[in-house]
Amino acid sequence: MPNDRVTQTAASHALSDAMAAAAAEIDQALDTLLPAEDGPEAPLYAAMRYATIGGGKRLRGFLVLEGARQFGVSRQAALRVASAIEMVHAYSLVHDDLPAMDNDDLRRGKPTVHKAFDEATAILAGDALQTHAFSVLAEEDTHPDPAVRVELIRMLARGAGPRGMCGGQMLDMLAEQATAALDEPAIGRLQTLKTGKLIEFSAEAGAVLGKAPLAQRHALLGYGRDLGAAFQIADDVLDATATAVETGKATGKDAAAGKATLVSLLGLERARLQAERLVAQAKDHLDGFGDKAGLLRILADFVIARRS
Repeated sequence: MPNDRVTQTAASHALSDAMAAAAAEIDQALDTLLPAEDGPEAPLYAAMRYATIGGGKRLRGFLVLEGARQFGVSRQAALRVASAIEMVHAYSLVHDDLPAMDNDDLRRGKPTVHKAFDEATAILAGDALQTHAFSVLAEEDTHPDPAVRVELIRMLARGAGPRGMCGGQMLDMLAEQATAALDEPAIGRLQTLKTGKLIEFSAEAGAVLGKAPLAQRHALLGYGRDLGAAFQIADDVLDATATAVETGKATGKDAAAGKATLVSLLGLERARLQAERLVAQAKDHLDGFGDKAGLLRILADFVIARRS
């Protein structure tokens, strides 16, 4: 048992170091892709940079980088795709925090964009981050093969659109207005769309960049699907058990709003067990990648052990 604990601690440190290094690289790439401006558009660029640079786990960007590493993809190409997904994720958070949506004042331990700037600037910053992400994917620096660039654009558009993140947000809003609580399949679908689809994109994108065989693409997609489901359950557990200091955002909001989650439906213990089963499934998808996918395996454990 002591040896197991030492091994787990070493793995946790290895992942923490790798994620911190990746986050620094992604921030540097975002700083280049979103330069500060001095002209009339300066407030917009400032809000975009405020929303994206610094803070956050960079889970989605890290997934892109680690997936790309399995296939020897150039770091520059992987960082551009990692930056694009982080822009889309940041845009979703900026809009999610608005008074018309979740009306949050705190994100990643600092005032939300509409509080630091104003609502109109926040809306425009989100819009601009989304469109700029697709511009980055479309440029030749991302990949010399236009078919690869088009595939990445198609995948991200589907993951972020009406049958992805935006559709999930609509379902979430409708659920708050519903007279009857959602059942388990309905909650699972909502969470798959709202959170899971962009995590699936992030896990598969490296294989697309590397022109990997379909079997390997599907393996990473399956990993991302199970990881995303486990991640959302962990988020629901955190909302029920963690403090705002730990998470860097308001907690307890689901219960206060009477929102149905897997935690409210199954209870904490059963929800945690389900997350553990999903993590085991996610790691099974990586069997064909050998030791090179070690950090992806550790990451799967991390998403349900985290406190932020």
